[in-house]
Amino acid sequence: MSTSRPLALVTGASGGIGYELAKVLARTGNDLVLVARSTEQLEKIAADLREDFGVDVRVLPADLSEPGAPDRIQERLVADGLDVDILVNNAGFGTLGPFATRDTASQVDMVQVNLAALTHLSHLFIGPMVERGRGRIMNVASTAAFQPGPGMAVYFATKAYVLSFSEALAEELRGSGVTVTTLCPGPTVTGFQKRAGMERSALGGRMVTASAASVARAGYRGMMRGRRVVIPGWTNRVGTVLPRFFPRALATRIVARLTAARERS
Repeated sequence: MSTSRPLALVTGASGGIGYELAKVLARTGNDLVLVARSTEQLEKIAADLREDFGVDVRVLPADLSEPGAPDRIQERLVADGLDVDILVNNAGFGTLGPFATRDTASQVDMVQVNLAALTHLSHLFIGPMVERGRGRIMNVASTAAFQPGPGMAVYFATKAYVLSFSEALAEELRGSGVTVTTLCPGPTVTGFQKRAGMERSALGGRMVTASAASVARAGYRGMMRGRRVVIPGWTNRVGTVLPRFFPRALATRIVARLTAARERS
């Protein structure tokens, strides 16, 4: 890989916001390491990015629901003498439905991917960044981070962790040359809604208006400016503030109505 261009590692790069972030990073002159489960899809994306932007792109297929996956990713990069300048922790998923009726494996895997792998990767790469005196981290949370989410209890809770963890890291690293940005998109047109089974909920239907490309651009601009929290779209920014003015129980009931599946007409 090029020694003159910065290197960005993007998880969950096979689609949606992760894919669009990879495109923005390639367009702005970064070499890439793309991480996701689908080898075939990653290879196709890598070939397109190389052709379109003239950057080096490496594919590292990995299932971040496996606890050892972050260590294996770091070991591959260290073995090849590669330093990560930008870490984008984008991988994540959710499932819709009451916690009591969800299968255990999906809920535990969600915690592993959304929370544990993000924490693990951050810890592996922050140390070397601090030693070099430079680096950027973007952790992708959600507007879900700002309130409890009945019907998607574990997903909302993992994103609350990402926001709290990232803001704390940003303060710890102040003055080190390493910045931490939390991207908190609202409902966005990606494959997330289908995987979560949200098509018949308000959060997976009429409220899904933002494009993954616009979210990625906003996140990239915020990261490059060193902003700690980026919430794309004024309606989303208002939506993260409003719950503070409602009784906690009322705000939680409102979210329950938004996540509730609606009968087909």
